[in-house]
Amino acid sequence: MMKNKFNIPEKVFRRLVIGLGVVILFLVAGVIPVLSYKSFINEDIKKLKYQIEEQKNLNSVYAMLMKNREKKNFRILSNPAKTTLSRQEANRFQNVFNEMAEKSGLKTISVSPELSSLTGTANSMLNTAVVKGEFVNFRKLLISLGDISYLDGIEEIHIQQQPDALEFRMKILIALGG
Repeated sequence: MMKNKFNIPEKVFRRLVIGLGVVILFLVAGVIPVLSYKSFINEDIKKLKYQIEEQKNLNSVYAMLMKNREKKNFRILSNPAKTTLSRQEANRFQNVFNEMAEKSGLKTISVSPELSSLTGTANSMLNTAVVKGEFVNFRKLLISLGDISYLDGIEEIHIQQQPDALEFRMKILIALGG
């Protein structure tokens, strides 16, 4: 038999070794997985805290966007009720067009009515307009033309590159009434 230095009976020594083995087995099988699960949960908590912080930061941006949404939506184009212009007031369009082109940042080269379109009982008058400038400004002009209630349509648009700027040539129909 084995002799031990501490004068512990062999039966007690075996029980002590078995008990120590059970404690080690309990630590390996129970406590270590719990500790690794705890570190996994801690990582999840850190991620969730980061997401909460991110949401708090984005909340101010969301509130600003919602506030701006309540303002007039500039992307919605106007659609005025269609009206007509009397034949006596038909030359008024040239002045209106010149003002719109100037506000849009374009230079008006010419705006002239096609008198041949006024024959008989024509319901519309054709105007030829030529402007120069940047394409972005031309877009602004087209949007502002949409605000004219007596505009019947735009038949043609020709865009030509000039040395100094783009040249836009349009044929615009104006609705005429009695």
